[in-house]
Amino acid sequence: MNKVFLIIEREFLTRVKKKSFIITTLLTPLLFAALMVAPVLIQGVKDDERKNIAVIDRSGLAEKALHNSGNFAFVFMPDATLDSLKQNFNRENLYAVASVSALNEKNQPAIDLYAFKQPNMDVQHYIERGFKDAVEQHKLEAFHIQGLDTIIASIKTDIKLKTFVWGDDGREKATNTGLYMGISYVLSFLIYMFIFMFGNMVMRGVIEEKASRIVEVIVSSVKPFQLMMGKITGIASVGLLQFIIWIVLTFGIATIFQGAMSEPAGMKAAGMENMVQTDASSILSMLGSINFTAIIVSFLLYFLLGYLLYASMFAAIGSAVENEADTQQLIIPVTIPLIIGMFLMLHTFQYPDSSLSFWASIIPFTSPMVMMARIAFGVPFWQVSLSLALLLVTFVGMAWMAGKIYRTGILMYGKKPTLKEMLKWMNYKN
Repeated sequence: MNKVFLIIEREFLTRVKKKSFIITTLLTPLLFAALMVAPVLIQGVKDDERKNIAVIDRSGLAEKALHNSGNFAFVFMPDATLDSLKQNFNRENLYAVASVSALNEKNQPAIDLYAFKQPNMDVQHYIERGFKDAVEQHKLEAFHIQGLDTIIASIKTDIKLKTFVWGDDGREKATNTGLYMGISYVLSFLIYMFIFMFGNMVMRGVIEEKASRIVEVIVSSVKPFQLMMGKITGIASVGLLQFIIWIVLTFGIATIFQGAMSEPAGMKAAGMENMVQTDASSILSMLGSINFTAIIVSFLLYFLLGYLLYASMFAAIGSAVENEADTQQLIIPVTIPLIIGMFLMLHTFQYPDSSLSFWASIIPFTSPMVMMARIAFGVPFWQVSLSLALLLVTFVGMAWMAGKIYRTGILMYGKKPTLKEMLKWMNYKN
């Protein structure tokens, strides 16, 4: 065991001391935090360029539909023609020309927008919304029923459904399916990303040592299986360390950004402060219904066991080839279950309790991703226990088979093996 720990220490320190590890570990949280903050910053950036839009109206509704607002300024020219405005486009400092036809048999106009460059979506949506409201009002007036618009407005109803779950203590807690889906997606995708990323790191590390012939010296004093497990475990420890640092730095940076962006004075206007407090309290109440301790423990267990399962297969492939280009054919059987797990994960977000989701969360090759997609919605303890037990047993069996392949492939050169030959290696006694 001392030799295995020495290999783990070597793998850990070798990777942690690399500049690429330090740079990636520090820059990735900045990227994650930017992804969290950037949408808020982008929404605050508006196009403040004044846009003069000429309107040729044949419907009689344009002045009711279009009002100067913000950076939109409408100039109504009922007697102008498209050709004349086209020739004087730059002289009139126009952004676009809207041509509105007369009302058809359905009391609806056709609207065409002309410009020398593609008009942005804000302009198009503003004109469409304005005419939609004006046409609807015009149609209501055609019925000559007093107060019809008020009657219709009173009929329109907005129903919002709130969901609650009963805990074991009988208390009810507010929940939110969208919030659960978001948590499930992030955790499942992280599992997929880390397994694939660190599994490939194991494979490349084995290939590099085999190509440089360093492994010939190492296996003279260490059993091939010990070398494989030491390499897998060492890289797993690097992954866990990096993941923990990412979480701490990401939330730390996001908190700093949010603090810098907050404007207490503006929040007090128009009752905004009370609204934010209400939203915050409802979100906190929903978060309180989620067992984060179980989620974090489950994530660590599924990450470790899922990584160990796939890393043993990646290590076996790395031992059988001499360069990374030769892995393309052999790696397909390993990556297919991961990709299938990703697709099943997307199904599980919508149907966490379906039969497909249940079995996919039990089968070891897809359970790390699919179970993490279910876990936020609440999964019985026996299902999680069964899934982890099968995942552990499968890892032990796969590690044993991978070790058989590893001990033969690690010292084999000059030949590109097939999957059939690799399976034969498992029967070799020496």
